[in-house]
Amino acid sequence: MRAHPAGPLHGGMTPPPSVGLPPADLGALDPQVWPRSAQRVDGELHLGGRPVTELARAHGTPLFVLDEADFRGRAADFAAAFDGADVHYASKAFLCGQVARWIADDGLHLDACSGNELALALAAGFPAERIALHGNNKSLVELQLAVDSGIGHVVLDSFDEIDRLVPMAAARVAAGGAPVPVLIRTTVGIEAHTHEFIATAHEDQKFGFSLATGDALTAAVRVIREPALRLTGLHSHIGSQIFDTAGFEAAAHRVVGLLGQVWQATGEVLGELNLGGGFGIAYLPEEDPVSPDDVARRLRSVVAAECAALDLPVPRLAVEPGRAIAGPGTVTLYEIGTIKPVRLGSGGQGAPQVRNYVSVDGGMSDNIRTALYDASYTCVLANRTSDAPPALCRVVGKHCESGDVLVRDLWLPADVQPGDLLAVAATGAYCWSMASNYNYLLKPPVVAVREGVATEVVRRQTLSDVFALDAVLADVPAPSPAIDQPAPEHPAGARS
Repeated sequence: MRAHPAGPLHGGMTPPPSVGLPPADLGALDPQVWPRSAQRVDGELHLGGRPVTELARAHGTPLFVLDEADFRGRAADFAAAFDGADVHYASKAFLCGQVARWIADDGLHLDACSGNELALALAAGFPAERIALHGNNKSLVELQLAVDSGIGHVVLDSFDEIDRLVPMAAARVAAGGAPVPVLIRTTVGIEAHTHEFIATAHEDQKFGFSLATGDALTAAVRVIREPALRLTGLHSHIGSQIFDTAGFEAAAHRVVGLLGQVWQATGEVLGELNLGGGFGIAYLPEEDPVSPDDVARRLRSVVAAECAALDLPVPRLAVEPGRAIAGPGTVTLYEIGTIKPVRLGSGGQGAPQVRNYVSVDGGMSDNIRTALYDASYTCVLANRTSDAPPALCRVVGKHCESGDVLVRDLWLPADVQPGDLLAVAATGAYCWSMASNYNYLLKPPVVAVREGVATEVVRRQTLSDVFALDAVLADVPAPSPAIDQPAPEHPAGARS
């Protein structure tokens, strides 16, 4: 159910929600939530061996700080757990040239959801044969790029798409090339336990061929009969940010059943089965994601059992971990600009209830997920620790929107002040990639840190970049702050 972006309303008053008791340590870094390298040194948050105040001074804020060892370690964890299967990195979670090269070097596959994601991966040197192109409305240009590049799979999503692809594939075959390898995306009718906007396998939505109506089988039979296409297998994806493996197991049961139907209808034994993914990560300490080893064990077991029941060979598996690789290893740094105490009414003993609105120098332009999905995040005071008592806070951005909320409710030390740095955890997936220029704010840079070395992998957008797209302002000089110079001290002097 959708909610008002500012939270539930009761009699015109928005009371503080039930956020539980304050933690014993307001600066604690739960290892389930924070990057593997995160630690406090003399009270200050360090990431990848670098203090956050140094990173903020050198690169400005807002700033995405990516723990390279965390990112690549999680990729390696999935590769090891699914040894013998194909692990696909979700480029839509976060993609840049450096990330594409890491994923290529680490032996993973890559999912592209648009022609531009595909083009970026190819430009970075990612092996085309390890790329799959997704999308419910692939254009002729996107399909032609996929065919010409020789990518590993086009994931077919509609009958219209088959009609578009066949002539291109036939032209390739006529020129001496191989048939285009494709997968059929199957909508298996599983209701994933996640937000309605990121559940993708129930019947009433835009993705895939329905299993229940027979469209999936019809599409598979049609593709098998097209000499310029080669149906290598089936694809299923039930959603994103999922903690319960039961949905994946039920989906595997149904899609293996479709393998059997295809075999009975055509005599073709398909050799690949992509079971999607969308595995959840911990945004809050109380969340408990399933481990790659556990997911792999359960999926292998159910696929083997279902194939044995149908007397089919076990196909080669593929999975798409989604945010589980990119999400946990990145932290967003912000600088506090203003703090506004807002009285909400009286508490049980007549004491006034107060929520501190803590405004930072970014917001929904660099993290739209709280406003869009009611997503939950946690953050800490990053440049120092504090013994001050806890205060109920809401971390908000600087946009002209009441729904511009980053962290809806949390406890921060009561002495947080302008100039302090806040670090929001688990922002590696779907934050930078969904960033916008709303209110003409500029997209932050991404800095990778490892063993004390910080490398900018995506530079900060400048106003000149934005002006260049404006037909009137393209040749007008735009001011650009010298981010690499030490920032002047905030009047409060809190930042060290």
